[in-house]
Amino acid sequence: MKTTIYILIICLSFIGCNTSGNAIKTTSESTNLTDQDTVRIANEDVSYEIIIIEPGFNSWLASTARPEGYYSQEYMEARNRQYVIEWNNRVYQPHRYNPRLYEMRIDYDPGVDYGYEVNYKLYNYFIYFQLTYNQRLAGYVPRI
Repeated sequence: MKTTIYILIICLSFIGCNTSGNAIKTTSESTNLTDQDTVRIANEDVSYEIIIIEPGFNSWLASTARPEGYYSQEYMEARNRQYVIEWNNRVYQPHRYNPRLYEMRIDYDPGVDYGYEVNYKLYNYFIYFQLTYNQRLAGYVPRI
């Protein structure tokens, strides 16, 4: 039986957005934007999937992030472990950290080989998140 773990990261679009002067979007436009801002990462070999719904992440990934192959899988796994630990700590402290930024716990097991693509997109999401929302998940400024 295939086991799929979903890691869903949803940051609401009104956080950090300037809405003045924007026209109201129709349902079809909103659906299209949601589809464009959804990144699905799946590794069928190990049956894991990440779904990231974040306005602007998909275009940032294509335009700003380092290309696949730039970082080694080992490098990204080490960073992802650090980021996930801090992320989960913040999920459990809603009185200290904005619960709209840290909504759900991420179930990332360092003993599992998720593959390059999953680690690449998760790593880049953490970089995007930190730069976009001026957060620091580790003791250093994230680099692109």
